[in-house]
Amino acid sequence: MNAHAVWGHPLLLAQVLRPRRDGRSEAALRVAALGEPRRALALEQAVRALPGVERVAVLPAARRLRVVWDPHRLSLDTLVERCAALQCPAQPLPHDDADDVRAAELHDALKRLLVAGMCMMQVMAYALVIYLGAVDFVDFTTRGLFRWLGFLTAIPLVAYSARPFFAGAVRELRQRRLGIHLPVALAVALVFLASACNTLRGSGEIYFDSVSMFVFLLLAARYVELRARHHGNAQGDAAIDAAPLLAQRIDADGTLETVPALALRAGDRVHVAEGSTVPADGVLEAESAQLDEALLSGESRPVQRHRGEPLVAGSVLLDGPATLRVERSGEATTVARIGALASRARAARSFATASDRDIARFVARVLLLTALTAFGWLLVDPARAFDAALAVLVVACPCAFALTAPAAFTRALTALARHGVLVTDSAALGRLARVDTALFDKTGTLGVPRLDLAAIEPLRGDAREEVLALAAALARESSHPLARALTDTASQLGPLRQAEQVEAVAGAGLRSTVAGRELRLGRADFALGHALTPERQRDALLLADADGAIAAFRLAERPRHDAQATLDALRTDAIIPCITSGDAPERVATLANTLGITDWRGRQSPDDKLARLRELRAQGRVVLAVGDGSNDAPILAGADVSAALAGGTGLAQAQADLLLMDDRLGGLARARAIAGEAQRIVAQGRRWSLAYNLCAVPFAAFGFVPPWLAGIGMSLSSLAVVLNALRAGRDTVEPSQELRA
Repeated sequence: MNAHAVWGHPLLLAQVLRPRRDGRSEAALRVAALGEPRRALALEQAVRALPGVERVAVLPAARRLRVVWDPHRLSLDTLVERCAALQCPAQPLPHDDADDVRAAELHDALKRLLVAGMCMMQVMAYALVIYLGAVDFVDFTTRGLFRWLGFLTAIPLVAYSARPFFAGAVRELRQRRLGIHLPVALAVALVFLASACNTLRGSGEIYFDSVSMFVFLLLAARYVELRARHHGNAQGDAAIDAAPLLAQRIDADGTLETVPALALRAGDRVHVAEGSTVPADGVLEAESAQLDEALLSGESRPVQRHRGEPLVAGSVLLDGPATLRVERSGEATTVARIGALASRARAARSFATASDRDIARFVARVLLLTALTAFGWLLVDPARAFDAALAVLVVACPCAFALTAPAAFTRALTALARHGVLVTDSAALGRLARVDTALFDKTGTLGVPRLDLAAIEPLRGDAREEVLALAAALARESSHPLARALTDTASQLGPLRQAEQVEAVAGAGLRSTVAGRELRLGRADFALGHALTPERQRDALLLADADGAIAAFRLAERPRHDAQATLDALRTDAIIPCITSGDAPERVATLANTLGITDWRGRQSPDDKLARLRELRAQGRVVLAVGDGSNDAPILAGADVSAALAGGTGLAQAQADLLLMDDRLGGLARARAIAGEAQRIVAQGRRWSLAYNLCAVPFAAFGFVPPWLAGIGMSLSSLAVVLNALRAGRDTVEPSQELRA
């Protein structure tokens, strides 16, 4: 079965096709060529020309092509084959409910905006006749007719386009809080109802043109913000979609079989052709390979991997072919974990940096000013009380105040995603801008362990290769950097052995059964079950069984290539780096001295690390915690802001606010810079909102601003704030080559 015909398999069709109620089929395809405008246009035209195709949507940021077609006239495998013939290989993507929700949300917002725009133009045309009647004679019957036409045209605008504001206001009242929807809903309802009453009476001012412009411009500002948010989600989608659904498995007789990537199991050998996407996490068995990991790490330059080094699902093989030995597939791959974190982020994301209390105070002041204005005019000139109060309510609406934060942080998240930093909690960006202390784990975070055969000390006369194979059987089940160093060295000597029911003890080591022997690998006191002399305690790892120690592994350690540059950048930004590690104090001191860190602690358990965090916070510090191991999970969960490396354990990643997808510390300095810029833009928006209100509210309160002008001013102010907020991340200085190296 070839790579195109396999897409006719029912199991794969069930994964990727979305049946529609009209009998049509819909699918999303990932096409890398969509990043090139000319090829994207040619592909779109060719797909539209296929029989049965009814709609084609191109999403360049997500490298996605969405197609709706008649399944009786066109099959998925034919569609995929046509894309391949145009030199634009396409990979159908699993049906994603979240993507459907976002598409529906954007489609609904666009429909409401278009209805509001159409109604606004009609109402303005009717209002023009009435305005002309004020300077030239137009009989009262004609003016009355156009008042009624304006009224009838404004009904769908208020009932349909403005419905999200009313729904939001009801939700806020049920929750007994003041939010931005309440003043908007009040303004729209009061303007419309007053104008409707005057239309029915046949006298008095009407403001259908004002309410139409108000709703349309406010919807336009929100649509811009929504598009920016979805563009940011598209950056994450491009990485989540990177892993393919198909793989070429090498059978026992050496033949290639095209199978679903989900069917791969640990130990399977997979053929990866040149230009193909790696279907699972595993180990390279070829001498070397060059890969493009841009969608996963944000790194635009090719990466060179050698025999025994890990390959990540979703990376593209630039020179090949190559053979991969599978370690993790399906939901266990790195890219799948990233997808889970992104889903968690979308479900819990809150873009507001101003607290609900701040917004509530703002809204309360607006409502109080409106009431005071109405009361004052009732004492002076009751006939002008409604217009003046309405102008204050509209002109002081806190929309600009509330929209600037979502737009700024949406843009910041998009910029960070491009640079290989996944933010699982956007509120953490605000805290990151205030960080003054960075608390690092050592092993795997600041330092990278390595193991040479000469550093293995068999304690019972066994061969070094034999004890290494036993240790690697346990270590292969762990993501800890020390375990990875063991596994990488052992994988260069041959296939790894299989351990049974490996149990990890946080901060201590691993225990399991290999070939009937109960083994323990980890700290010396854990492996042997009792405390040792300080001299023996310095052994990095000890392998033991019921009869005692089998071998000692003295791993060397070097700083990460970008650790020094990152620490220097943080110090320049007035952030103090510290180390808290579970490793021996001697090794912690060595690395700390190399990196110029004076505040360090060794032999720290997870509880000790939490105590250190509480100590720093008691001193008034705002702490960033950075780690990669399961024993770092408590401190990552408790810190003001936390970051985990993509190569770390799933537990560490699940607790982190930031995920460094390229496994490089340089993303911290970049995230700090972009977070600071986003905070400055949010502050600018808030200052603009306050300045605008201070200038405009007095004029509105004294009756110099009619409601229609107040609506235009407030809406344009909101739109300007949103457009300014979209600058976040664009002006950030590109990191130095030293950080990128």
